Amino acid sequence: MGLRLEALDLACTVAGVWIPLAARLTPANVHDGRVAPLLIEALPEQARFVLGDKSYDALDLKQRCLEEGRFMVSPKRGPYPHADSGAEVRRIFHLLRHRAIENLNGHFKALFDCHWSVPTKGHADTARFALGAVLVYQMALLHRHHERHSDTNTGLKAFLRAA
Repeated sequence: MGLRLEALDLACTVAGVWIPLAARLTPANVHDGRVAPLLIEALPEQARFVLGDKSYDALDLKQRCLEEGRFMVSPKRGPYPHADSGAEVRRIFHLLRHRAIENLNGHFKALFDCHWSVPTKGHADTARFALGAVLVYQMALLHRHHERHSDTNTGLKAFLRAA
């Protein structure tokens, strides 16, 4: 039996606090372009702008976003530098998206001690662990927000360990 690696795909807010809005656990070899529609479909109605990487630069995905009242912003394919009128806006949004999702991934892995592996075996148990951790993270952020912590993320690991 071969080793099956899993990937946690997240859609999150691009703001001062990174809040996971949608999550999927997929085999690691599943292309982001296949997971993107599932994540976008799970976003709340209020999410009007979808910032994606190059795998989100697909006409069908952009059209679907428009039909749902969303606007997709993703880097264009092709040689750099792009010189069209939207190039600078896309560059800024891509940088914001990159910082948010990479920081959330790092923060999340540090909080739940899963930089290299998770303490589970099998797809079902790994899904329970990963998606349960997303839920716990969301609940902790909500609690800290209601407690009026000025920086919701600061001290979050100690807060979770004390629970």
